[in-house]
Formats: sequence, structure tokens, C-alpha cells
Amino acid sequence: MMDLSVVIVNYNVRQFLENALSSVKRAMNGLQGEIFVVDNGSNDGSVEMVRMKFPEVCLVESKINLGFAKANNLALKRASGRFLMLLNPDTVVQEDTFKVMLEFFDDNPDVGLAGCKVLNPDGSFQRACRRSFPTPWVAFTKIMGLSTLFPKSKLFGKYNLTYLSTDETYEVEAISGSFMMMRREAYLRVGGLDESFFMYGEDIDWCYRVAQAGFKVYYVHSTKIIHYKGESTKRSDIDEIKLFYNAMQLFVEKHFSTSWVVEFFLTTGILLRAGIAFLGKARRTLLLACIDIILVDCALLIGEYVYFGKMFHLPRYAYPVVWLVPGLIVAMTMYFSGAYTTHRYSLSRAAVSTGISYVLISALVYFAKDFAFSRAMVLIAGFVSVLLLPGFRLGLITFGRGGTQGRARKSLFGRRTVIVGTGYSAQEVLRKLRVRVDDGYDILGFIDMNRKKVGEKIAGVEIIGSIDNVGKVISERKVGEVIFSTEGISYIDILSVIARSNNRGVNFRLVPNSLESIIGKTRVDQLDDIPLVDIEYNIQKPVNRFAKRSFDLCCSFILLIIAYPIVGLRRLISYGGRGGLLRQRILLLPQVFSGRLSIVGRPLSDAEDVHSTDGRPSDPARNLASYLGARGLTGLVQINNREDLRHEEEEGYNVYYAKNQSLMLDIEIIMKSVQLFFKRRRRA
Repeated sequence: MMDLSVVIVNYNVRQFLENALSSVKRAMNGLQGEIFVVDNGSNDGSVEMVRMKFPEVCLVESKINLGFAKANNLALKRASGRFLMLLNPDTVVQEDTFKVMLEFFDDNPDVGLAGCKVLNPDGSFQRACRRSFPTPWVAFTKIMGLSTLFPKSKLFGKYNLTYLSTDETYEVEAISGSFMMMRREAYLRVGGLDESFFMYGEDIDWCYRVAQAGFKVYYVHSTKIIHYKGESTKRSDIDEIKLFYNAMQLFVEKHFSTSWVVEFFLTTGILLRAGIAFLGKARRTLLLACIDIILVDCALLIGEYVYFGKMFHLPRYAYPVVWLVPGLIVAMTMYFSGAYTTHRYSLSRAAVSTGISYVLISALVYFAKDFAFSRAMVLIAGFVSVLLLPGFRLGLITFGRGGTQGRARKSLFGRRTVIVGTGYSAQEVLRKLRVRVDDGYDILGFIDMNRKKVGEKIAGVEIIGSIDNVGKVISERKVGEVIFSTEGISYIDILSVIARSNNRGVNFRLVPNSLESIIGKTRVDQLDDIPLVDIEYNIQKPVNRFAKRSFDLCCSFILLIIAYPIVGLRRLISYGGRGGLLRQRILLLPQVFSGRLSIVGRPLSDAEDVHSTDGRPSDPARNLASYLGARGLTGLVQINNREDLRHEEEEGYNVYYAKNQSLMLDIEIIMKSVQLFFKRRRRA
């Protein structure tokens, strides 16, 4: 008989599944085992990936989403191992995890079910991996917040057993469904998961039934896994909050229905907790709406001050309505336009929604005579609001709060990042990230396995630390992202680094051996795109061309008045010296004003857009250059310029800019250029 049967149920998490299977294969080394993957009707290429990269895996396909319990049972009925393992696809196990767990079971024959230490992606302890059954008292302490207020109290901290050490092994009532190892004898006695549970609740129900059958349930601290948690639900239309609390309701009805008092109390608590969870899920939308209302009120105060010469000029009775109604109208218009959901960081959508809102407000003021104090004040407030609301979103994007989600294009201002590993795989990650202009990574350097090569450079990037002092590097360099190249580094080392750095506020991310993606808690980034041919780039669209030219005219006109005379005078005094890079760029402002150059564009060293006598570009190279836009004082190539920049990388930057050009992108490039200028001056 085989030692172990591992069962993984997958639903649309191909990148996570690939990484999980890679770690499982390493952990299976030296064991006799089998791996089952039950696919619940995925449409993301998961099935094809398993067939191609893991042909030894027993693949069970379902055309529909059967739910977690039913899908696991399909594989459990076919499994032949002495021990059965249920593992989530969004997990990573250590090389020693299965061996440690098997040794524990062999040493403790009375244990029927056990789980190990589970870490969040940031290295913190995932409390759900050991918990108690939701008895009336345990549920009461959780619902009332007592378990959070007094986590170290044995009386109040039973829900997640927070009063117990995470670095000890002991008997518990329930463990997490992300990692459950069961003795075959226990499975034969209690059967598979209860298929009444579609998702959530089936794990705690299994633990309850195992305990009722006379076996012990244990938490084992001596090995650990990472669990990304909730990845399948993100890729579906499943209402996870509703499913979770329906599952809790089902568990109560199944195991605590002997007393109507107990059932009523627990049901009420579950409903109350579900309501709190719903509000928690919507908190970001509510917070953004509240900020918008406050900004609208500020705009109204500014309008009042500009028009009347002082604030609080209106009658006292008017202020509750004036401060509430316009803000609510703006918030409702923003909500229906998608500015709080799918287009949370869209500047144009925020501006248009605000403008439409003030048209409605003006109409209301016309009909509400008691509040028709001044149409001019409303007009001024509307103009200020159109600046404030998109400006607030611009601030979120620029300073990182909105730079990685909610938008098709991310910010150029990436998080400070190190790559763990120095081999071919790590260098390929670096190369691919360099051409991914806006994926939010500012690469600081490599982390090697030892200190021998610290200070050396690979592909133009310095090795700044080793695996044993990565915590110090994170702290001193203010690192925000740590990317592990899983080739050449063990999962034990990876999880050890993550566990040691769990209080540093860092995102830890993994790159599977395929080098196709970077997976993490906040997002999955594809490293390889499907090549598509664009019919028209943004930079050639009439609206974008008009906005870009207007921006160039305004900026160059202002700088010609303010900066150009000073720089020109200094040049005369220094008898025509070239001066620094900034001075050289300022001296080119007349060409920006005339339209020969742009503030943001291709490098100045590129071919100039010269036309023949019939008005057409004189050769194919210039034709392409013309299509990618004018040359610029700064641009993506200029801010990414380095000694080993290859020609194809430069072309990639130019094409990316032409495809994605917008006023917002131009502003980001200018801000990034200013940031780099001051950084170089500090180094000098």
C-alpha cells in the first residue's frame, strides 16, 4: 500500500496549482505516493497545464463546479494510500512536510486527523489552522469581539486558540481544510466529506465526526506551509460570505439542533456576524464615498468663500442640506458609473461623473428656491470638485495605494523589490520585469544563497545580500516586495525567510519554474503576454494627440517664461558650456513649443521624423518612429536607461508608450524623471 495519497481540488487557479504541484513533487521525494487533481470545471487552462507539465498526476475532470466536498470525495474513493491528504491548490509545502507528518502519525496511533502550521503569504500565522467548535460560548466570544480583545485569555480566546503557543504540538478540536492529513482507518470509519456543504464548513464537520468516532485531532507545529487563501473565490461569481455563513448555519442545524435555545442563539450570532462581514467587505467603497463627500463639502466652502468673500455666509438652516445632498448626489453618480468598483482609480470617470452630478445639483437649486443662494457659487464648487476628486485618485495612484489593482495599467512608481536567487531563472525574472514597464517593481538587487558574491553585479544589478541576512536587507533598504525564484532554492529556505520576516510588512512572491507568472497574495502577474497586433496605438488617436500637444504647449510656455531665461543667461556667462542634463533639456524647450519635440517621447538619439517632398516619411525606420510618436525630453527609455539596455528592450519601451499613451502616463513619467534626478544628485 502507498504511503500517501494527496488530493487537490482546483478551480481556476492555474498559476497557484502549478506552484503547489511543484512543491508537492519535492515533498513526495523518497515516499511512495500518488497525487490527484480534481478540476472543478476550470476555464483558465488548468487541465492542459497539468497534462503537459505533470503527466504523472491522476487528473479527474468535471465539466461543472461540484463544490469542495463532492470533488474531494471523487478522488478519496480512488485513493489507496495509508494516509490521505487534502491540500488546497493555493498552498506551498516544504520538502519535509509530508515526512514530518507521517512520522507524527506513526508515533501517535490514536490520532485520526492532523494539520500543520499554516502561514499567510506575509509570514504571519494563519489562525484558522487550529480552532474550536462553534459552541454557544465560543460563538458568543467571537461575535462580541471578546476573543479579539483578550486573545491570551483561555476563557475568551477559544475560537482560534490564541492563548496557545503556535510553536507547540497539541490536540485541538478542528483544523483548516487547506491542509488535512487523515489516517485511512479514520476515513473508513467516518466516510468522506459531507456533500451538503458546497464550500466552507465541510472541514470542521469532518473534524467533528472524526472526534465523535473516537480519534484525536492534532495541530503539528514542526512543519509548515503557505496558504494564499481564497484564490478560487476571487476567480468566480461565488458569494463567499453568503456561502460561509450558510455553511455555519448548516453545521449548527446538523450538530446542535437538540436544543432550540442553543440553535437560536448560534443562528442569531451567525446572521449578525454575516452582516458585519458584509460591511467589512464594502468598507473600501464606503470609505472612498465618504472621502468624496468630504471633498465636495470642501469645494462648496471654497465656492462660498470665493463668491461671498467669507465662509459660512449662508443661513444656518441651509448647512445640513448643503453639506449632505450635493455630496450624496456625487457619490451616487460615481457609484452608478463604476467609479467605486471596476473603475475605482479612473481619473476621467471621476471627472465626468462629478461634472454630471453638478448639472443635476444646478437643476435642483433652480427648483429648490429656499436653497437657490447662488448659481455662481455652485459653478465654482463644481469646477473645484472636478479638480479635487480626480486629484485625490491621482494621489492614490502615485503614492501606491491604487497602483496595483482596479486599473488596467498600473503605476510606474513600483515597490522596492529584491529577487532571491542569482541563477538563470532569477536573471530571466529580472529581464522580463525590466520590459514590464508598469508592473509595480523597482528592482534594488539580488539576494544570493551565501555572502561570497555580495557586491558583485549580475546583468547590471548588484547582489546586495544573502539568504541569512535578508531580514536586515529588507529593513535597511525599505524593501516592499521579495520575489523568490523557486529554481535552485528549497521551499524550506523560502518558508524560513518568510516566517522570520513576518512583521516587516513585506509582500513575498514566488515565481514557478515555468517563469510564466509571479504569484502572491495581492495579485498574479503574467510575465509572458500573448502577442497581439494593435490596429491603432493611443498616441495616434486624435483625442490623445490634442491633449498631448496642449499639455506640451502649456508646460513649455510656462517653463520658457520661468526657467529658460535663467538657464540661457548661465550658459552665456559660462561661454557656451553644455552644462548638466537638466540645463540641456531646458534649452530644448523652444523646440517643444514649436512642435518638433515633446515633453515625453522617444529618446532624442532616435531617428528624427523627417518627411520627403510629398509629405511622406522618407524611409521605413522613420515611418515606424513617426508612428511611435515624437522624440521627447524624457520618456520611458530615458528613465530606464542603463549600460546594458538592449535595443529590443528600448523598442519595447517605445511601443509600450505608444500603445498606452495618456496624459496620466505622461505625468507619471515626468514625476519619475524628477524623482530619479534628485536621487542622482543625492548620490553625487
